[in-house]
Amino acid sequence: MNKNYYAILMAGGVGSRFWPVSTSSYPKQFHDMLGTGKTLIQKTFDRLNQFVPTENILILTNERYNDLVLEQLPMVKQDQVVLEPAMRNTSPCILYASLKIQKMNPDAVMVVAPSDHWIEDETAFANDVKLCFDKCEQESALCTLGIRPTFPNTGFGYIEFEKKGDQKLKKVSQFREKPDYETAKEFLEQGNFLWNAGIFMWSVKTIVDAFKEYQPGQYDLFQGGFSCYNTPDETEFIQENYAKAENISIDYAILEQSKSIYTLPASFDWNDLGTWGALYDKLEKDNAENAIVNCRTLLVNAQNNMIRTSSNKVVVVDGLEDYIIVDKEDVLLIYPKSKQQDIKKVLDKVKEQFGEEYT
Repeated sequence: MNKNYYAILMAGGVGSRFWPVSTSSYPKQFHDMLGTGKTLIQKTFDRLNQFVPTENILILTNERYNDLVLEQLPMVKQDQVVLEPAMRNTSPCILYASLKIQKMNPDAVMVVAPSDHWIEDETAFANDVKLCFDKCEQESALCTLGIRPTFPNTGFGYIEFEKKGDQKLKKVSQFREKPDYETAKEFLEQGNFLWNAGIFMWSVKTIVDAFKEYQPGQYDLFQGGFSCYNTPDETEFIQENYAKAENISIDYAILEQSKSIYTLPASFDWNDLGTWGALYDKLEKDNAENAIVNCRTLLVNAQNNMIRTSSNKVVVVDGLEDYIIVDKEDVLLIYPKSKQQDIKKVLDKVKEQFGEEYT
């Protein structure tokens, strides 16, 4: 394996749309959502580990998930787990991890990847990332993998790229916010728009220089601890300073400002597994299009449902169509798939009425 290849595996999110399975104390990346025998973070680590050395994969997560990471990824050492003491979006944590990598290896190129995505063709994924790595090693470029849209999705941000030229890597014109339905249809008709999957590649020098140029305050804050990184003094510095960082995403902080962004239309199928409906789309179905995970079912006049329990429970359903049915210890969710985006709001009401222990 190339010793200059590094990865930052982003594993700090809560995944609240997957409640009640995903909770603030045990979020979705630590669950076997697909019923494969491996959790999402384990599958993502294995995918990256096909071309990135084990010791070069850093896990970026919140302090409260440290033990879960080490339990599920026993090949990872404690110093590979980069802990956020406060929630500050993706920009500060990526800069922090990038500076740690720069101190380890100033010639590093790195991929930033979410821990909870579904990617079936892992060889194609590796080839796409390495193609971007080649670009990043040759010039000061920031690269992202874009997903060819299959329908006018209003839940994703979009990447608009320049139509001219026939190179595999396309120059990015601009990043576009989540559109309304009519705008999303126009994007598809134009043919030069991709879904933003949140998978980024760059050299450690290029991304650190970008922070220095576009986010000088944040750069100065974290650069101030450079001598401490990868030493016993690092924890104290981060505990004292991390919460001072601006709460801003990498998209706003860097990508929307840089003039040297390229996107590669991905050659693999992808799903962000952001909702129960997205999970339903990727699971095998029975003859009535029900997706069933971890349970035995007796179904009558039941179609297009997402049914999941935690312990091979017997589930009887009669007369339900297009529902999410999830049973987890002391919580049972029976909810229309059409309203899946509202599960975050339901979560707030449950917290208010019954207490945080259920969320």
